[in-house]
Order: sequence, then structure tokens, then C-alpha cells
Amino acid sequence: MKASEDVKKFIKGQEGNKLEAYRCPAGVWTIGYGHTGSDVRAGMKITQAEADRLFDQDLSVFERQLTDMIHANSVTGLRQNQFDALLSFAYNLGLSRLRGSTLWRKVKANPDDPTIADEFKRWVYAGGVKLRGLEKRRAAEAEMYKGK
Repeated sequence: MKASEDVKKFIKGQEGNKLEAYRCPAGVWTIGYGHTGSDVRAGMKITQAEADRLFDQDLSVFERQLTDMIHANSVTGLRQNQFDALLSFAYNLGLSRLRGSTLWRKVKANPDDPTIADEFKRWVYAGGVKLRGLEKRRAAEAEMYKGK
């Protein structure tokens, strides 16, 4: 599957866009729309075009990896809104956290399990601190997953 235009806008809005590297609440060097990695360092600056390119590149990687996870685990019947919510979650936290979560275990068992939406809301901490921004994002992802 591919990200919908709606989730692309959602992720960009949630991540914000900073053209100069900064440390996120978890202490990770970040730039653009939430881009992290060994290429991001203190004092780094990018242009808007570079931020857009990094976002498209990063999102493409997450789309492919999430799709691979879905196929590898024989998850069937996943709707676009469900994929989008999982993609936003993974973009923010990483695929390894999704893969090891109760959220993913429930998706694998039954993507339409009504308790899945509540699992998003458990992931609201960064560096051991509960963040209001993450509470809002996870609530929005839960609603997205439910199709609302």
C-alpha cells in the first residue's frame, strides 16, 4: 500500500518542519519533517526542497517496510485508513517499536479488533516524559485507524 495524501499532510503537520537540526524530546538529532539518522548533526541546515525530498524518501522507506511487515505476517483486509494510522505511528516511533508492540500483535490477529485504537494511546512518552503533543497525535491516529 501507499500513503494517502491525507496522511502525508497529517504526518507533516504533526512533525512540523525545521530547516535547522534540533534535538527532539527524546534527544535525537532531527531536521526537516522528522528526519533522523547519522546524516543529521548539530548546526546542520537544509532548504525547503531538501526537507521535502527527505520526507518523501523517508516515507517511501516506511511504506515499503510496513507493507513488507503486513505481507510477512499474512495480515489481510487492512483498509487505507488503518494502513495510514500504522504508517504515521511507525514514521514517528520506528518500525521496530511497532513490530514489538501489542498494537501490532492485535493487528496481526484481527485488524478490525475494536481495542486496537486504544493501543495507540499508550505511546505518549518521550524520554520517560508524557507529552501532550504525543497524546494528541496518538488520539488522532486512533481515530484515523477507526476510520473517523
